Amino acid sequence: MHIVIMGCGRVGSALAQALEQQGHTVAVIDRDPTSFRRLGSSFGGRRVTGIGFDQDTLREAGIEDAGAFAAVSSGDNSNIIAARVAREMFGVENVAARIYDPRRAEVYQRLGIPTVATVRWTADQMLRRLLPSGAEPLWRDPTGGVQLAEVHTSPSWVGHKISRLQEETGVRVAFLTRLGEAILPSSQTVLQEGDLVHVMMRTDEVDKVEAAFAEGPEEEGGH
Repeated sequence: MHIVIMGCGRVGSALAQALEQQGHTVAVIDRDPTSFRRLGSSFGGRRVTGIGFDQDTLREAGIEDAGAFAAVSSGDNSNIIAARVAREMFGVENVAARIYDPRRAEVYQRLGIPTVATVRWTADQMLRRLLPSGAEPLWRDPTGGVQLAEVHTSPSWVGHKISRLQEETGVRVAFLTRLGEAILPSSQTVLQEGDLVHVMMRTDEVDKVEAAFAEGPEEEGGH
């Protein structure tokens, strides 16, 4: 996948190096060309000097071929503007914005942009937003037999009830994160776009559950 990163500070440079090591192509945008020194001589991706929400700058960075975009500059406003341009103007599916003010998180989430607040930022969280797949363990019981995990969910589950998701995948949905808030779903709760699904499941069934979540709901007969 090609990934564009706006901001070449400590976070942006670390993210760029991690993604390149995973085999992705990476372009990094920063208005200060000296910031690219943080990438090191081994970095093989593009270095683009410019403003990260400028459309020509984004095109130079290969945004039209990008599968993901990360806005991790030092400015909240710049990050959210750039993330919206990437999502709305160029149709990039996986977009994430770093913010310094966690009180703004819910506002940004309502705009459809996953945000990672600096106070709880980790490289793993940002990578998870850019490269959603599989299950991310959050807790295991002392025996290791049961775990709580955030599981990547196919968009085709959107609009279906949690009860159907549980029935077809054999897991128990513990809670959802919706617009930055944790909610305890009932059997009638319907999955919405952008929901993060956290489930309790047997550790030896993780692969099966990941596959069921990724495949989407079974087709109903007669339709």
